[in-house]
Amino acid sequence: MAATVVDEVRTDEPARQESGGVGAGRAFSLLLVITGFAGLLAAWVITLDKNHILEAKAVGDEYIPACSLSPIVSCGSVMESDQAEAFGFPNPMLGLVTYGMVIAIGAGLLAGARYQRWFWFGLQAGTLFGVGFCTWLMYQSLYNINALCLWCCLAWVATIFMFWYTTSHNLRRGIIPASAGVKRTVDEFHWLFPSVHVAVIGMLILTRWWDYWTS
Repeated sequence: MAATVVDEVRTDEPARQESGGVGAGRAFSLLLVITGFAGLLAAWVITLDKNHILEAKAVGDEYIPACSLSPIVSCGSVMESDQAEAFGFPNPMLGLVTYGMVIAIGAGLLAGARYQRWFWFGLQAGTLFGVGFCTWLMYQSLYNINALCLWCCLAWVATIFMFWYTTSHNLRRGIIPASAGVKRTVDEFHWLFPSVHVAVIGMLILTRWWDYWTS
């Protein structure tokens, strides 16, 4: 996917703002749809497993999600934690709404939609909140809950790519003011920022349970 974006991002029409709004290239539009679907899938599966856990508890039984593979890779432990309801309701419910919105935005762009500046600022703010929230959840998962949820990891990666490429798009199109040098750097190395971000998370996961992985 990254290679496709690298090939296509430079063929986008020159940055400009018209009365009809600002559109996006096919590569970025597809990325929004794909990452939106990945996040939505993760939120949907977590929601189903959370319901199964609650139903089992109601009858005095125990439900173990299929992604609970070990004491470390244990989706059930994450789903039953206090952090899994950060806003007073299950976190995946937020994902079902927000990732669905991202899919709709990406599909609209593929169909030729052009959005106003305030709309792009809204998407930027939304993805910034998303990556910030995922970072908090990652910290909680690694250092307080002491377990990983594979579906959560999928949502983290999807949100990271969503945020960085939205930022890249908004910089290149002039939505976010920036110097020509910054725009050239973002255009040339747009693949680097999300790749490094994901690599850092992977290294944190590796070092957090190094003894377990190597035993």
